[in-house]
Amino acid sequence: MLTINHLTKNYGEVKAVDDLTLHIAPGEIFGFIGHNGAGKTTTIKCCCGILAFESGEILLNGKDIKKEPLACKRDLAYLPDNPDLYDYMTGIQFLNFVCDIFGVSAEARQERIHYYADQFELTGSLGQTISSYSHGMKQKLAIISAWIHEPKLIIMDEPFVGLDPKATHIVKGMMREVCDRGGAIFFSTHVLDVAEKLCDKVAIIKGGKLIRAGRMEEVKGDASLEDVFLELSDEVSSADASENESAEA
Repeated sequence: MLTINHLTKNYGEVKAVDDLTLHIAPGEIFGFIGHNGAGKTTTIKCCCGILAFESGEILLNGKDIKKEPLACKRDLAYLPDNPDLYDYMTGIQFLNFVCDIFGVSAEARQERIHYYADQFELTGSLGQTISSYSHGMKQKLAIISAWIHEPKLIIMDEPFVGLDPKATHIVKGMMREVCDRGGAIFFSTHVLDVAEKLCDKVAIIKGGKLIRAGRMEEVKGDASLEDVFLELSDEVSSADASENESAEA
């Protein structure tokens, strides 16, 4: 579904993503974890065609994001960590706008908007301008807009931020439903206990480099994901410190 081969992205002399290779298969919920500044958001934006990158390739269903960006974007949805919505629109106008972009039929959009708005208890607020929405309501609207054209791949950056426990539970169920119908989910999160329970596979990144990836049970073993993450991060930090000391010597 999503193949990242030897991805490298630089910001000047800083290597934000360093030779990253990952494969997200149909039916998988794939978690992407790391400290702030580890390269998660940069990777995600490269996968969505938002950022250019120096080397490597990113394929969605076999299509190259550089060579066929529109074809790739038709098959995916991207949910950023802080969605920028059109505040002057009402909720229903925004959802119809997204449906227009992706060519969702009138019948299908009506059914999906009704279903998801009811799920998130937003139906009564769709006629209001988005500027009047709380942060949580905006996040729910953005989630609905990501799901509404039934993409094959959904890429999300910290999707649970700002959601109450009930909404979080609903989103987790929606993620699994996407995979049950042959789609895939690739998302970053700092909520490690949620990732541990939800994800089929996980990748840990630090300083732009992949330090561990695989099926959840293989990565964490008998420990918790949090313990493994902290241990691996400490090991990498110690190794980097040793290399710096050797270089200075």
